[in-house]
Amino acid sequence: MLLLFVQLYCTCTTTQIFYDCPKIYNLDNMSITAHTVPLLWKIQNLLSERPILFAFEQGKILENIGICSQVSFVRYIQGRKTLGVDPKLFIKDLWFEKVPVRIYQPKVPSASQRRGVMFFHGGGWVFGSLETHEKLCRSIARESESVVVSVGYRLAPENKYPAAYEDCLNATIHFMKNIEHYGVDPARIIVCGDSAGGNLAAAVSQTLAGGSDLPKLRAQILIYPGLQAVDFNLPSYQQNHRVPLLFRERAAFYVLQYLNGNATNLEEVLEGSHIPIDIKLNYRKWVSPDNVPEKFKVRGYKPHVLLDCTTEVYETVKRFCEPNLCPLLAEDALIRQLPESFILTCEYDVLRDDGLLYKKRLEDNGVRVTWYHLEDGFHGVISLYDYCGFSFPAGKRGLDSVVNFLKSL
Repeated sequence: MLLLFVQLYCTCTTTQIFYDCPKIYNLDNMSITAHTVPLLWKIQNLLSERPILFAFEQGKILENIGICSQVSFVRYIQGRKTLGVDPKLFIKDLWFEKVPVRIYQPKVPSASQRRGVMFFHGGGWVFGSLETHEKLCRSIARESESVVVSVGYRLAPENKYPAAYEDCLNATIHFMKNIEHYGVDPARIIVCGDSAGGNLAAAVSQTLAGGSDLPKLRAQILIYPGLQAVDFNLPSYQQNHRVPLLFRERAAFYVLQYLNGNATNLEEVLEGSHIPIDIKLNYRKWVSPDNVPEKFKVRGYKPHVLLDCTTEVYETVKRFCEPNLCPLLAEDALIRQLPESFILTCEYDVLRDDGLLYKKRLEDNGVRVTWYHLEDGFHGVISLYDYCGFSFPAGKRGLDSVVNFLKSL
């Protein structure tokens, strides 16, 4: 154990991940006191990032020598792990129209109809699958005694926006129209997603909010969602730009892959010279560091100068202004129709402020919001609450908060 600790320390000291978070963690049941927390924070983040970094690095090598694409290799690595039979769940793969789904139904008898949770996985619209979020979906279904439907939507860059959004919307509508087959209460349908899946859940929720021929959604659950692509220089982007699992540059890269199938104009998007100033000023009432509480700026924030853009650049990304892609930009008239909401944010996450800004918009428009903030959390932590024998307490607390919210509905 000591040797492992030393090896990890030597590796961590070569990184640029240095944080001071006054929490206590466990590593192989060893209690780590507060003065060692900065080191352990680096260790935990490194361990959570390492398999993904390996896949990205090796995938790039394979792509360079012409064996396969980096994206294909990463997807292969992510999808290799499979879980055995779950004694508490019925699990079945189906198709909702042309969209693959996996349904998790508790075996324990229920005296009444259950909640139905449409789950959209994260992965930057480029990665993720029914398999990558299998453990999380099982946990939600078991612990909340809900029917969970995980949606295997089409991925970018092969399938550009709005493919993923359309798949999630169509799968949800199909579920609503056939609700009687699954023992689900039509008044208790929830959309849920993490990261890019949180983006998709928010977009689907907005689309369904104005409809009249389908059951109303009971709630939306947004787990560290990415909700806008106008400003990549908000306080959380500045503070956490090199924090695993989602770096600032990678966040912009993913949304460009989703939109256009490539990362052209990545530098312009990062510096903020991709949207005309007049449009950015119009959105500042919703997307602005001024709307982020001051306590979230104490770790550092430098105001960013507004930059204009060329017509050529804007033409390639103008759909960033569409709410189906960036739900934070929806009009107030639509926002006020949204269902009760749960938003989870993490302190060490570039997407933290997207969640905070959406929370404010919802509350300003009279929507009831339950907010859970993980002071020691980082992007992707819920999927890593029990990862390869290591304990991620923040992930377990986050998962418990989601389950408790579901139980309250």
